[in-house]
Amino acid sequence: MATGQASSNPVPAMRTYPPVEHPVVVIGPQYLAQYPVELAVSTKAWTLGENNFKVADINGTVIFHVKSKLLTLHDRRFMKDATGNTLVNLRQKIMSVHRRWEAFGGESKDEKDLLFTAKKSKLFQFKTDLDVFLANNNGEVPDFKVKGGYAERSCSVLLGDSNAMLAQMHRKHSFKSIILNTDNFGVTVYPNVDYAFIIALVVILDEINADRIGED
Repeated sequence: MATGQASSNPVPAMRTYPPVEHPVVVIGPQYLAQYPVELAVSTKAWTLGENNFKVADINGTVIFHVKSKLLTLHDRRFMKDATGNTLVNLRQKIMSVHRRWEAFGGESKDEKDLLFTAKKSKLFQFKTDLDVFLANNNGEVPDFKVKGGYAERSCSVLLGDSNAMLAQMHRKHSFKSIILNTDNFGVTVYPNVDYAFIIALVVILDEINADRIGED
């Protein structure tokens, strides 16, 4: 009797993530996974011109660190792997419209090492939407778009002008994080998408959102 009842109960549906047609690789193929990657991002409060990130997986293992140096002519952030190697450095272009940021491989500033640029989609906007162009894209159609409200941690990363989802952010608070004056949120990166690239976009979003008073 009990067995019959159990077999008639509905089984919760498993959430599926349609794979992208082609793997999305920007920083490196070693950051691709065949499954959804759940990352927890924690940001420390501003102290002495630095705002640091820590990115961990669901087991709490640190995957990336982000170090910031903001009291310089160029705002720069250095994204490092767990062993301290710099994967990419991000810097804002001085006197640029739309808050344009450039991402270079390693600690290079050389144009040949440019990976991508990101800028606000519109000069004046309520939410922080970004257009992202790979280094070899000289056109007007972005390779990726970021849409949503970063302050609400509800952004989505899309492939080009399509609705193909690559990653999503979601709010994640804890009593401990409030006491320690940190901001915790989660990022779900879909299969076959460079999760280091997604985190680099999150870093740029954070900087632009923190500086929205200057709408240049």
